[in-house]
Amino acid sequence: MTISETTATYTAGKHRPVHGDHDVADTAMQAKKARWIGTARWIYWGITIPLAVTMMMAGVAFLAGYHGNVDAVVKHLGYPPYLLTILGVAKVLGGAAILYGRFETLKEWAYAGYAFDLGGAIASYGFVGDGRSMITPFILLLLVLVSHRQWKTGWM
Repeated sequence: MTISETTATYTAGKHRPVHGDHDVADTAMQAKKARWIGTARWIYWGITIPLAVTMMMAGVAFLAGYHGNVDAVVKHLGYPPYLLTILGVAKVLGGAAILYGRFETLKEWAYAGYAFDLGGAIASYGFVGDGRSMITPFILLLLVLVSHRQWKTGWM
């Protein structure tokens, strides 16, 4: 092997295969990446669909004036009743924007709205001293953050 052949096989301190082995390595890497992208999509949709549907159902319940929501939000936390209408509309539209996903800016705002809504719920329950009720919005907030992170990878 001449000096030029030796130099060509070593680049940046890493041994590069000489006889076309790089095609096999590239193919294996592409297959591994394709599997990971498929897994990432399953994670995204497996979290996002139930999350958006849950938030949309909560929005519909807010708009319908379901007594459980009225008791929890209006009486227990001390918010005015019209807040249920505002949050109900926002939750339904936010879920539609996340699931439809055609408009990236709108989807980004929907994720932000869900994060603010759930962060506000956590803080509200904390301020009235109801620590046990903070668990559900905290878990939903974590799911919103994971869904947003998976979406922002660009593989969706």
